Amino acid sequence: MPHIAILSASVRKGRNSHRTALYFKKFIESENLASVEILDLQEYDFPIFEERLRFFENPTTEMLDFAAKIKAADGVLIVTPEYNGGYPASLKNVVDLLYDEWRKKPVAICTNSAGPFGGAQVMASIQFSLWKIGAWTVPAMFPVPKVQETFDENGQPADQAATDKRATVFINELLWCIEAKKRMT
Repeated sequence: MPHIAILSASVRKGRNSHRTALYFKKFIESENLASVEILDLQEYDFPIFEERLRFFENPTTEMLDFAAKIKAADGVLIVTPEYNGGYPASLKNVVDLLYDEWRKKPVAICTNSAGPFGGAQVMASIQFSLWKIGAWTVPAMFPVPKVQETFDENGQPADQAATDKRATVFINELLWCIEAKKRMT
């Protein structure tokens, strides 16, 4: 069974995109699609990095733990909010921290916003950063408009059937990429 790391990127107080990360964890587990864990950047509380991990003289245990979890995952699902048309500094920070860990890693991207467009503006910028370091971005999107209305605090969707239908297509694309990578290595 593949292993998926869900990267919950928001570290804001009162964040809403984490609701989507909780939903995906429950959905993937309930459908028995993969083993899954949430890597919550709010829990890691990383400093702003001045260098890639491989150049750190004394990396912290948290840095090494995070890198190992990304490396060990068969695929990564990034759940990110859109802030002013971009993605949060917390996400840019960990994308830039790692390098080899991202190389050819299947990465699915879920964008969230409080407005009606679901974070669509952030997609190109996060995709470009991931491409530059050699990650394999999955050719599927999962935008979540009005995230505060779409999921409750525990990740329960307002419209379970419609959300599960969209999630099935999205996660199946990630799983296809994971299987393709496995066959190519």
